[in-house]
Amino acid sequence: MLFDQRTRAKLRVAGLSRDDVSDIERAVADEAAAEADRVEAFFDGLDTVYSDMDQTHSTAEFPEHDLDYVDLFTHSQDIRGFVRFDTWGAYVEGARVLTEADGDPAVVELTLGPTVHGRVRFARDRAALE
Repeated sequence: MLFDQRTRAKLRVAGLSRDDVSDIERAVADEAAAEADRVEAFFDGLDTVYSDMDQTHSTAEFPEHDLDYVDLFTHSQDIRGFVRFDTWGAYVEGARVLTEADGDPAVVELTLGPTVHGRVRFARDRAALE
């Protein structure tokens, strides 16, 4: 359920039926699931990705990461999951496609939880991040 009970009540007062509200919530959840699928598809088959992540042990502007996997799921409009690199991983608290090339994701953004606590852009090559 996307809307809390107060919001649902106000939407009904504004003229939306219960079915309208449910349809909106379902559409938002479907869009989130589709976005999660697109972000996962970006990472599928990649062994190495580049990011704009600040790392204390790297001086690279766009560090290279050996990628193990990205596993995303949705709960209503929220995209969550986990990204695992060669020697470490982080919780994902949000994900979206930022740019496309020929209809495929070219740069994606993950909001990473502890220990990163921030939005990080990922690309297949460094040039896409410049």
